[in-house]
Amino acid sequence: MTAQMRSCVGPVDFPAISDFLYDLYQSNNRDGNWFQPIWEYAYTHPWFDEEAVPRIGIWEEAGAMVAVTLYELRLGEAFFQIHPAYVHLKPEMLAYAEQHLTGTTGQGKRYLKAYVNDSDTAFEHVLRSRGYEKEPASHRPMSQFVIPDPFSPICLPDGFRLKSLADDNDLAKIDRVLWRGFNHPGEPPADGPKDRKKMQSGPHFRKDLAIVVEAHNGAFVAFGGLWFDPVNRFGYVEPVATDPDYRRMGLGTAAVLEGIRRCGEIGATVAYVGTDMPFYLAMGFKKLFTLNCWIRCFSSD
Repeated sequence: MTAQMRSCVGPVDFPAISDFLYDLYQSNNRDGNWFQPIWEYAYTHPWFDEEAVPRIGIWEEAGAMVAVTLYELRLGEAFFQIHPAYVHLKPEMLAYAEQHLTGTTGQGKRYLKAYVNDSDTAFEHVLRSRGYEKEPASHRPMSQFVIPDPFSPICLPDGFRLKSLADDNDLAKIDRVLWRGFNHPGEPPADGPKDRKKMQSGPHFRKDLAIVVEAHNGAFVAFGGLWFDPVNRFGYVEPVATDPDYRRMGLGTAAVLEGIRRCGEIGATVAYVGTDMPFYLAMGFKKLFTLNCWIRCFSSD
């Protein structure tokens, strides 16, 4: 029997893809497959293109999922999640992505960004043969933090304190720190809290692991989101932001470390983050690998 491809059926397939990703996990994320929290965070993100979900391709054999080709937030990107016994499907998965997951530039040109582990030389050869080129600006590093026991004390400047969303889930204050923390101009739009509520709608979102730093005036000025994988027992950091008026004070670091510390208390021994920014390396993360971005622009049909 050979694996058969079918289209994703939105909410019906969300838990099935989650279970598939749980089963794929390898220590140190050696194969570069997504963690379940990456899938859940993307699926509940307000920028996630829900209308394109049927374009996600699922391969099954004997009723069991063996591979998934999907985008993270929008068309134009392709990530390949695959059981190690089915790596021979990768060229077929890439061809599927070229047919169903391409995006369109402002000039009307079709393109695809394909993300591949930097150790996967065989798949890189396939990409080159199909006209893809590396786009370093879009690469996705993965870094790991080994959780110490005991955990060192987390210190804040006077006038600030750590809280979780289980203590204070003020959606407007959450929206403002994330809006400003990601360098958007001005004040956030009025409907922003609705988006923040959607981001908390995933079945594994935990308010007690989403940490904020509160200033003396009651404003949230830093945010550290942590996810806990209950099957493989690790933490995943996403999202993190600090208000520009409060940067370089150690507030974002404190929020992230407090979330990691709490993950450690419930059984995690490591935490991951999808970047190798100096901010994370300085707090103890070590880079593991990079999902390289390969891009191809297609001729007009």
